[in-house]
Amino acid sequence: MRIAIVGPTYPYKGGGAAHTTELAHRLRAAGHDVVIESWRAQYPSFLYPGRQTADTPDGEPFGNVRRVLDWRRPDGWVACGRRLRSADLVVLAVLSPVQVPPYLGILYGLRRRAEAAAPRVVALCHNVLPHERKPYDTPLMRALLRRVDGVLVHSAAQAELARALAPAPVTTAQMAPHLPAGARERAEPDAGRRVHRRLLFFGLVRPYKGLDVLIRALPEGVALRVAGEFWGGQAETEALVAELGLTGRVELRPGYVAAEDVPGLFEDVDALVLPYRGGTASQQVWLGHEQGVPVIATRVGTLGDHVTDGVDGLLAEPGSVESLREVLARFYAPGEPERLRAGVKAVDPGPYWAAYVEALVSAASSGEA
Repeated sequence: MRIAIVGPTYPYKGGGAAHTTELAHRLRAAGHDVVIESWRAQYPSFLYPGRQTADTPDGEPFGNVRRVLDWRRPDGWVACGRRLRSADLVVLAVLSPVQVPPYLGILYGLRRRAEAAAPRVVALCHNVLPHERKPYDTPLMRALLRRVDGVLVHSAAQAELARALAPAPVTTAQMAPHLPAGARERAEPDAGRRVHRRLLFFGLVRPYKGLDVLIRALPEGVALRVAGEFWGGQAETEALVAELGLTGRVELRPGYVAAEDVPGLFEDVDALVLPYRGGTASQQVWLGHEQGVPVIATRVGTLGDHVTDGVDGLLAEPGSVESLREVLARFYAPGEPERLRAGVKAVDPGPYWAAYVEALVSAASSGEA
């Protein structure tokens, strides 16, 4: 099958680019002819406050990539659609509703005469709607999903949301691991490693990820390292740390963390904490386990599915300082950090990707949920 994936890939950074790139590799390994149609300029800078690209890719770049799409050039969107008319399947990687206008342009360019078969189009929605929504998000996503042949989502809740917006068939597939290459370069878990009394919050900092909840729940005598780009709110975080008298215990490392620097973040921490208020699918539990540390997470999205409570981590209720404080106290009971570390196992990506590729191709071929 000739498959075109429209979405970010290296040098763009972040989970979306990593997922698009790994998906292309996996589809090619399954015998498909794959191209990535990527971006020369993806978003206006005011929509993404950080740096959009990285000097060093987080994984193995894909070989067949065209980087010509530009958010400022609608004529290029239509030209891309015309260029993809020879494909059997076009996969639109949907990371944000702001991508919808270019995708509508691509869909317009894909139109062919009635007697000619057009490619099937699947919208691969990382989130059907954003965690923090704007008034235009729902109408934009409705306009897109009404014009595609199928929708692929990563959870039952997202499937329900997609079905409420449009009649296109919806397929649900668990997101497969697409971890940074450097994350796999670690020693095996050591149950006897000493307790550092330090926790880690890692990744893009946005309100729905609940960093403020974690700061308020931080146990006495425990330090916290925060590493990642702030999507706004850094000044408010610094003010909260100062207000609670935690300046000496909360270490802020704002900025993008390259793949080769990831293992160093985990060397002297006891657990990765994911205090999300909401969410769908996330790689963070797998990343923590890949580094050999237990994960303390909230029961949102797939986080609760990836943590085996009491075996390789602990689970708390979302948005609750009291629940998280109680769970952190349980974690630091004598012998508990060591016991949970001993239960950590790295994920095997193979079975997840085999199922994911099968679901995508099946959705494109049959159009059935």
